[in-house]
Amino acid sequence: MSIVNISSGTGSNIDLEDLQKLAAQLHVHHIDADDAGDYLTILRSFEAVANSIEDAPEYIPDALRPHPTITPRRFWRPEVTDNRLNAWSHRCQLQSACPKNSPLAGRTVVIKDNIAVGGMPTTLGLPASAFLHSDKTGTDYPTSPIDAVVVARILAAGAVIKGTSTCESYCASPLSFASATGPVHNPRRHGLTAGGSSSGSAALVAAHALATGSSGQDAGLRGETVELAIGTDQAGSVRVPASFNGLYGLKPTFGLVPYTGAVSMTAMIDHLGPIAARLEDIALLLEVMAGDDGFDPRMTPQTPLRGSVKPYVQILAQQRQNTSIAPTPGKNWTVGLLKEAFAVAGVGNDVKNNIVENVTKYFGAVGASVVELSIPMHAEGPAIWTAATRPSMSQSLCQGRPLGHLAYQSPHAELKWPPGQETYETLTALNPAVVNIMLSELFARDHSKAGLAAKAHRKCFELRNAYDRAFETVDVLVAPCTPSVAMPHPPAVDDGEAILV
Repeated sequence: MSIVNISSGTGSNIDLEDLQKLAAQLHVHHIDADDAGDYLTILRSFEAVANSIEDAPEYIPDALRPHPTITPRRFWRPEVTDNRLNAWSHRCQLQSACPKNSPLAGRTVVIKDNIAVGGMPTTLGLPASAFLHSDKTGTDYPTSPIDAVVVARILAAGAVIKGTSTCESYCASPLSFASATGPVHNPRRHGLTAGGSSSGSAALVAAHALATGSSGQDAGLRGETVELAIGTDQAGSVRVPASFNGLYGLKPTFGLVPYTGAVSMTAMIDHLGPIAARLEDIALLLEVMAGDDGFDPRMTPQTPLRGSVKPYVQILAQQRQNTSIAPTPGKNWTVGLLKEAFAVAGVGNDVKNNIVENVTKYFGAVGASVVELSIPMHAEGPAIWTAATRPSMSQSLCQGRPLGHLAYQSPHAELKWPPGQETYETLTALNPAVVNIMLSELFARDHSKAGLAAKAHRKCFELRNAYDRAFETVDVLVAPCTPSVAMPHPPAVDDGEAILV
């Protein structure tokens, strides 16, 4: 490997003691004097390279610069009276000055607060003091110099972005009480969870649907709402809040929707997805957002170019038409109830019975066959997911490391590392799952075999193969999204007030 810079060592902070400490981490306890001098020169050379990059100006690609808007970009924190659900992080009013087309003309959208919106803060559900580039008082968040790719595409399609939505701290909770700004309430009943981590996104869309359905008579109890939302999903963070709020939430095929401009949890599980009250709107948002962007390493050979994205709205409309005129449109379908998914600990009998009853009733009514299907390896999925991601998740989520992939990460969302005692205390009280993520990576590094994650990745392929074999016999697999209906927040974070709908 080339050495691009030979440092004289002048001004270097690295000495032989540092070299010995580094070598000790490799279980090397003796280095000859001549070799030590050579290695020290090489390390100082890398130090010089690192410093030169640190001191270089940031680069913002033209494609990621904030999309031109009709009015100057400004943002504000909504008043409590306008944010009864605590679902808004920051408000704005963004509309394209040069829309390319108008499939979303006039439609209102909210963006999860781990996705960059130019000129606005990105909070990641954390206090401002957690960010490296917050102001000196630690009370003001750094603002984004870029629009995430999906944000620019949504604006170019004519939508009105009304703000960013509250998300759970580090986007690492399936419930909605772990944000630094407090719990997000379910619009169906104040005090119940809205699910997470795209909690505010789902709550605002559900509130809009409820207000529309009730002739707006109680809309003021929920404040400003939106029709559509964007969230991120690594382990259910779009699907879970959609489920708890009675909405549609889609985790798209991996690599279909660019993740560029969103804070990564770990690249192999990062997804951006839409939340809406109507299936047609899910198809519409997917059509607007999908397609290669030239930046995201998650894109695969199957990712379409922008001009080749499938017409999802047209496909859905055609399917609905075909279904409406056929006497038994599902007669050639086989629907599988995934046995192991219903056996997961904590899945309530009411959930099981409701799903089985409705799948049997409605799919059966259109002529489909409903069968129970067993995929024994499905039960191993949580362990495989954990072993595949946990050894490196902290590096990506908490430290912002790109992990060997060429990826564009916005410079404004850099977090302080190591976190320190104050952050530890905050996380232990707010969201100990994040402390677990940090400690698990250290444990994997110091106490597990180096090949743990690699083997877990191989098991991912084995699990994928098990599902592929299942789809040789069924067209659809059905499983519970959440183990129960929405439950109350823990007493410490809930004031118990109810909103009747």
